[in-house]
Amino acid sequence: MNDFSIHRRTILKTAMLFPALSLASFAGASETDDDIERRLAELEKRTGGRLGISVIDTETKVTLGYRETERFPMCSTFKVLASAMVLSRVDKGDENLERRVIYSQDKLVSYSPETEKHVGGEGMSVGDLCKAAITLSDNTAGNLLLESVAGPKALTKWLRSIGDRATRLDRWETALNEGKKGDPRDTTTPDAMLDTLGNLALGSVLSEPSREKLIEWMLANTTGDARLRAGLPGAWKVGDKTGTGDNGSAADIAIIWPKGRGPILVTAYIAEATAPVKELNPVFAEVAKIVAGMTG
Repeated sequence: MNDFSIHRRTILKTAMLFPALSLASFAGASETDDDIERRLAELEKRTGGRLGISVIDTETKVTLGYRETERFPMCSTFKVLASAMVLSRVDKGDENLERRVIYSQDKLVSYSPETEKHVGGEGMSVGDLCKAAITLSDNTAGNLLLESVAGPKALTKWLRSIGDRATRLDRWETALNEGKKGDPRDTTTPDAMLDTLGNLALGSVLSEPSREKLIEWMLANTTGDARLRAGLPGAWKVGDKTGTGDNGSAADIAIIWPKGRGPILVTAYIAEATAPVKELNPVFAEVAKIVAGMTG
């Protein structure tokens, strides 16, 4: 079930044995490991908080990490996980993307641009809730998906079953966005999210049709243009999911397809930032530029 993360751990062990797979070779001859670490430290300083990233280039089999094992608030990046759990239930015959979910006004929470249009009446299909949660970051859609899988604890239990031992969801929208320093609730690590994203989109946790559907939703995301996408060449395909929370929390996780080669996975998180969100977006773009430069 967790074949992608097993493969990634094999890559990491191989990289320790063979210097040819070091960060320097990934970055290109003009930039060393120290250069990249310095650039990331400078970006982190701009936030006034912590920056955490994890990257794997599936073409070159090389990885990059910065505070990759530290905990960061997930914010809305959990919506990819909730949608994936829904898809896993579809694969097992326990859910149907066409099933209608009827909900009342009291279910609405702040920032629900799509679900607020469908209160009462015929509601929305499960598939449309997944789409709204990922492409618009609709908070009520996220909660309705959580209801459909039996809540945050059930999502965490499912993550454990597919090999993610770190990521945990404890609360619902919008409380899960609190991002209080030192609070482990509703957090992940860049490494854990990278492994899980790889397992979901590129591994065997989901059926091929479900993987394609998850990727389709991420490719259609409308909230990430100012973050990782902003630092990548326009010809590259990008599927991502952003997140923004309180106490200086922000995130973007992405699958990136450079033209004519295998995909790159990136998970980037910021916590305890003192800079305003509009100043955090360029930090994500600069991280993406570093990643783009690593392709040679």
